[in-house]
Amino acid sequence: MRSGVIAQKVGMTRVYNDAGEHIAVTVLRLENCQVVAHRTEEKNGYTAVQLGAGRSKVKNTTKALRGHFAAASVEPKAKLVEFRVTADNLIDIGAELTAGHFVAGQLVDVTGTTIGKGFAGAIKRHNFGGLRATHGVSVSHRSHGSTGSNQDPGRVWKGKRMAGHMGQTRVTTQNLEVVSTDEDRGLILVKGAVPGSKGAWIVVRDAIKSGTPEGAPRPAAVRAAVSK
Repeated sequence: MRSGVIAQKVGMTRVYNDAGEHIAVTVLRLENCQVVAHRTEEKNGYTAVQLGAGRSKVKNTTKALRGHFAAASVEPKAKLVEFRVTADNLIDIGAELTAGHFVAGQLVDVTGTTIGKGFAGAIKRHNFGGLRATHGVSVSHRSHGSTGSNQDPGRVWKGKRMAGHMGQTRVTTQNLEVVSTDEDRGLILVKGAVPGSKGAWIVVRDAIKSGTPEGAPRPAAVRAAVSK
């Protein structure tokens, strides 16, 4: 099991394949994605690598995190994420991961926080059909209708689909195809839509249902380790 990467969503565009067909892709950019710390079985009870991405001003970083980054000899990061890995896939602290970590054609799982929509009705939130336009219905055309049962149970069940806060939730989209990568510019082009707004931090991993392809670099595609 390899580490994933932390990327930033740039936006969507289209590319053309050899057959001349256009493919809608989401552009993800890797920015200073470095290994900050290790988690080992002996010390922590599990094996993982902690990655950091982006840049954060020193004045906006807590003292504890300043010491954490100083111990790894890396600049303060804007985002930290842990990735569970096997012991043979640990990456040197300070190493910077590149877009070559993924290969064209492989499937990945992408995790992000969806765009918040605020308070939404049942039609927008759950795709309800609404009430009839006439025949006794007035004012309540976009309401969700009855929410309860009879005297038994005499209450509304938990989880009932109703109006409420929509979006701004952590969502994972599985089995998205990597169309291409650009190591020089640190870009990963993923087929289809990715949860999150422009500029949001996105976590990209090898697809759990498909596994890691043969041509993928192990333990990771790194630029260079920063000497301490």
